[in-house]
Amino acid sequence: MIAITNYKGANMKKHKILFTADSHFGHKNILEFCNRPFQNTHEMNETLIKNWNSVVGPKDEIYHLGDFGMAAPNYIRSILERLNGRKFLIVGNHDKSTLKCSDMFEWVKYLHTLKVQDKRARGGVRKIVLCHYAMRVWDASHYGSYHLYGHTHGNLPENDTLSFDVGVDSWNFTPITYEQVCKKMGKKIS
Repeated sequence: MIAITNYKGANMKKHKILFTADSHFGHKNILEFCNRPFQNTHEMNETLIKNWNSVVGPKDEIYHLGDFGMAAPNYIRSILERLNGRKFLIVGNHDKSTLKCSDMFEWVKYLHTLKVQDKRARGGVRKIVLCHYAMRVWDASHYGSYHLYGHTHGNLPENDTLSFDVGVDSWNFTPITYEQVCKKMGKKIS
């Protein structure tokens, strides 16, 4: 497990860091738009919640890179209450209702550079630029930093840059860990 640099102190407990995007909780049309294999939004929502909680523990950090849900704010709030982890939101283009539940997140931003303590990275710190949208270049992109995004629902062809889509449509409707990110990026540079 990895601890991030934002939290210091001798009593710091290690936790997992995870990423996901494009859950679209409560969004009926996403079933057809993305050809999701669910009979209805209830089945989709329950599967997403089950998958989330199967990999995210109560103290883990989970970064959702936009388009959390498309439903009434009270419905979004009821979903958030059922999800494990300390939740961070990168705003997507379909987060109007989710923003009305901003108190349910540790923070809400449009762009964030996460710094993860990792002895495998240059200087012992891995930079990860988080945005809902894919970028061609980002902070320190030529120096080994990663870029994670959503929005594309797995439809943007990958290239050899250190970036990829962490959305549920690309990852079997389940958040991915920092270690999975590193493994995938390792294949891109080998």
